[in-house]
Amino acid sequence: MSKQKIEVPKDLGFGTNASANNIRLINKDGTFNVLRKGLKFRESFTFYHFLITIPWWKFHLVAIIYFLSINLIFTFLYLNFGEHLGGMIANNSWQHFYETFFFSAQTLTTVGYGRINPIGFSTSAIAAIESLVGLFGFALITGVLYGRFSRPESKILFSKNMVLAPYKNINALMFRMANMQKSQLIETEVQVVIGYNKIVNEMPQRAFERLTLERDKINFFPLSWTVVHPIIEGSELHGMSINDLKNANAEFTVLVKAFDDTFHQQVYARYSYLQDDFIESAKFVPTYKPNNDGVIVMNFEKFDELESVELNK
Repeated sequence: MSKQKIEVPKDLGFGTNASANNIRLINKDGTFNVLRKGLKFRESFTFYHFLITIPWWKFHLVAIIYFLSINLIFTFLYLNFGEHLGGMIANNSWQHFYETFFFSAQTLTTVGYGRINPIGFSTSAIAAIESLVGLFGFALITGVLYGRFSRPESKILFSKNMVLAPYKNINALMFRMANMQKSQLIETEVQVVIGYNKIVNEMPQRAFERLTLERDKINFFPLSWTVVHPIIEGSELHGMSINDLKNANAEFTVLVKAFDDTFHQQVYARYSYLQDDFIESAKFVPTYKPNNDGVIVMNFEKFDELESVELNK
């Protein structure tokens, strides 16, 4: 039975214009190397998406800035438009300020220790509005926190380099990847597409070819996985050298899809290798071996370690 030919993607979504040297389509962190210009801020910015996708340290920073800003605003309102706050212990303007500020914080969070209390209509109205703002604000933060915790993320580590190494009695293009988390990834699939410049009708054009892999799917992903493209007759890279790939500004785009058994959701990871990432006549050293207790130990310190080898003729 003849093997069914894989449908070749003509365009990954980046167009077919020839790419300049050292311009990658996908960044190392998996994001697209695209800068959007000409849009108004309200058209391109979504606050929820911003809070969901920013790193944790930025999210904590935004939350702290929000908390301090709201309290400073209401402290200003109490000091300038409020009538009186009863129970304050203040002998100077600084003590008066921080007593008001901490009363605002207690009102915003609905803690209300009771020592300081609003007196008069305007002060009570400001306190009531602040309580409402606090309820809405912390409800929003709680929802965003749930969204961040429930959003599955794949932490798949890719090798820094893609190598041309001997494989059986031929040569093959290889890279390595591993799951850095303790989450269980199953039914893991990988696709590798090469994008390169070629001349079509005397015009430079970007072409895309999906590489045929030795294995494009594994049932379990507990260890490292070396993805192999055998360079045989009929291969998209047959007859091409590393210099040919560099001259064509080749980029290898990797898409990984797996099912996360912890979240019971599909997760994805993207990566790309550019001309500076290619190494010829090298192979990856083993990263795992069993210990004395019969447990397989994965050593990530050797994940990018290579050794020189001779290519098959």
